[in-house]
Amino acid sequence: MSTTLLLGGRVRAPGDRPSTAMLVDGERVAWLGTDDDAQSLRAAADEVVELEGALVTPAFVDAHVHSTSTGLTLDGLDLTGAASLAEVLDRVERYARRRRGVGILLGHGWDETAWPDHRPPTRGELDRATYGGAAYLTRIDVHSAVASSALIAAVPGLRDMAGYHDSGLLSRDAHHAARAAALDAVTPAQRAAAQRATRTRCAELGIGLLHELGGPQVSSPDDFAAMLALASAEPGPDVVGYWGELGGAQLARELGALGAAGDLFADGAIGSHTACLRTVYADQDSAGFGYLTAGQVRDHVAACTLVGVQAGFHVIGDGALDTVLAGFEEAAAELGADRVRAARHRLEHVEMPDAVHLEQMGRLNVCASVQPVFDALWGGDSGMYQERLGADRAGRMNPFAAMAAAGVPLAFGSDSPVTPLGPWEAVRAAAFHRTPSARLPVPVAFEAHTRGGWRAAGVDDAGVLSVGAKATYAVWDAEHGPDQLLPDLSPGTAAPSCLRTAVRGRTVWSADGTPDHLDHPDRLDRLDRPDRPDHTEGSPA
Repeated sequence: MSTTLLLGGRVRAPGDRPSTAMLVDGERVAWLGTDDDAQSLRAAADEVVELEGALVTPAFVDAHVHSTSTGLTLDGLDLTGAASLAEVLDRVERYARRRRGVGILLGHGWDETAWPDHRPPTRGELDRATYGGAAYLTRIDVHSAVASSALIAAVPGLRDMAGYHDSGLLSRDAHHAARAAALDAVTPAQRAAAQRATRTRCAELGIGLLHELGGPQVSSPDDFAAMLALASAEPGPDVVGYWGELGGAQLARELGALGAAGDLFADGAIGSHTACLRTVYADQDSAGFGYLTAGQVRDHVAACTLVGVQAGFHVIGDGALDTVLAGFEEAAAELGADRVRAARHRLEHVEMPDAVHLEQMGRLNVCASVQPVFDALWGGDSGMYQERLGADRAGRMNPFAAMAAAGVPLAFGSDSPVTPLGPWEAVRAAAFHRTPSARLPVPVAFEAHTRGGWRAAGVDDAGVLSVGAKATYAVWDAEHGPDQLLPDLSPGTAAPSCLRTAVRGRTVWSADGTPDHLDHPDRLDRLDRPDRPDHTEGSPA
């Protein structure tokens, strides 16, 4: 193991005495202090990094990522930001012309809410744009999609499934079936390339750990196991996994997951009108769909607690939160609240909680894995939330300050590819929430995107630069803001540029050179989770 001495910067570390230098010995922070005090360490260090005033912080944690889908979007047909239906169809046609006859065309990110047409493509339009090819285009929330006629014909029984519309718009069961067919067409080589692209992008953005969210409705056991194996074998950001399958506690253990949690769907998404609400949507005579009962939640939480893995659910609407938290309360009554608290279960998104929900989550130590950029994209007076829910409900969405005040553990993520990987933008979105009462101070938001993500994964000695802590850090070209050890994130300012990302002491990305791939740790259980099984290529356990 080598030693690295960083000098001449600003180190975000606990304590009253400012640190300008840091010594890393192997995987841990060995020393913090001033440049003057560090001179005696220079000769013994294997590497000396002159920071020239740069900021050093703990690396970010993205607590909700779909790596294969993200990588496919990074290198494929990205429809995010398309301003109209015509632009989407133009992008699809140009992409289809370049790759005619090469498998299923996959695209992601259309959002019809601000288009003049105010509707998604039809399968007929998609058929013409793809020259009759098989195509699958996910809406930005990934809870609905448009499929071409060729893909619909290739999925047995799709037309008879809940959520099928002859226009080609698919949601619920029909969408899950079409997504499975589309992702099954991705070859192992394409999958590995996509997963590598995601980890590379994370490293470039100063992300040192990502939570991979898998499950039978969003990926496959092979895809999930391949991501964990790749992260174990190759340098880059660390990866921990969650397998979201009801009753899947034992399978989660076999796959090497930290929990049967994540995208285990209690409901859908607001944009697709599938989130489960207490009362109907403002723009549709429907209250969405709940996919679980309180009894199912209770049994899943109890089984996970007894086996020793985290339970968790995707839950967005207030109606779905009523059901999920009723199930948690029943599990606590059955097993004892202390056992449920100790298991550190989690919920994804939690966009419409009320005070009762937050009290329950805080009391039972249930982490909220949330995505602040959702508010930046869809909040505000004229955003999608207001269109779908009306002003009153929209104004109470994503109440991060109330969550923190209720003692709910917070972990920030992107849900990439739903929103782009971009941790500083998430911190900014939480600090400048469109509803002022929901805002978090920048340091609190930063901690939710660093230490909060580690704690959500059951690791308490990371996400902070103190002596003995994991040396997973990022170096930033950033002017300081009101907090001397964090940048200015006021709206309109540029996000800091990452100069270097290190994971457990090893440089995995540098703006000015090749990452240090020597002696890189190659075991996921180096995350101080000795109960995690090892992984080898092609084997889930």
